[in-house]
Amino acid sequence: MNQILSTNLNNNNNKFNNNIDNSKKSSKKVFKIQFTISIMIIITTISFSIYYFYTLKNKEKISKNLIGNYNIYKLYSNVEKEDKTKENSLFGIIEIPKINLYYPIFSSLTEENLKVSPCKFYGSTLEENSNICIAGHNYNNDMFFSKINLLSINDEIFIYDNNGIKYTYIVTENYEVKEDDLSPIFNYNKNERTLTLITCNNLNNNRFIIKAKQKTF
Repeated sequence: MNQILSTNLNNNNNKFNNNIDNSKKSSKKVFKIQFTISIMIIITTISFSIYYFYTLKNKEKISKNLIGNYNIYKLYSNVEKEDKTKENSLFGIIEIPKINLYYPIFSSLTEENLKVSPCKFYGSTLEENSNICIAGHNYNNDMFFSKINLLSINDEIFIYDNNGIKYTYIVTENYEVKEDDLSPIFNYNKNERTLTLITCNNLNNNRFIIKAKQKTF
């Protein structure tokens, strides 16, 4: 009889211990699942926050660049009266190998044109002595005139007219002016064929100015 009771007690103890072990294992499993879910939630929250603030910064940068774009348009749009019937026509193509730049040039400056490509707003033809002035936007990337400030003296700029004739310009100056300074447009040698490229410096609202002289062969 005692042997039977002892056996039953042992069996009950084993079952009890097994239940405790199973309960512990189950608790550990639940904890691991909860911990993993918590980590995933934290990572997702952090990732979303980073993306949200990055998007806001980009929108703010785009907004500031558009303001700079608009300011260029307002400043230079009345420098020289253009034939508005030709405002969407092309003056030619600009190529700057050093900064991998290659864009068509609109014949006149409008706010919408400036968002699409560089625009000529002053000067006559490539065959005449004048100062061809071209404005382009700065998006702080590889687009439009964002990298013209990297040009150095003696770098080459190519302008192609609508007949495909290539004109070579050699950079002579690289400097900045205040946003309302129009001197780069009007200060030039009237006996030479010069080129002036203009874009915003988004860090201080100044203007980057690149001056170049047409190369004669």
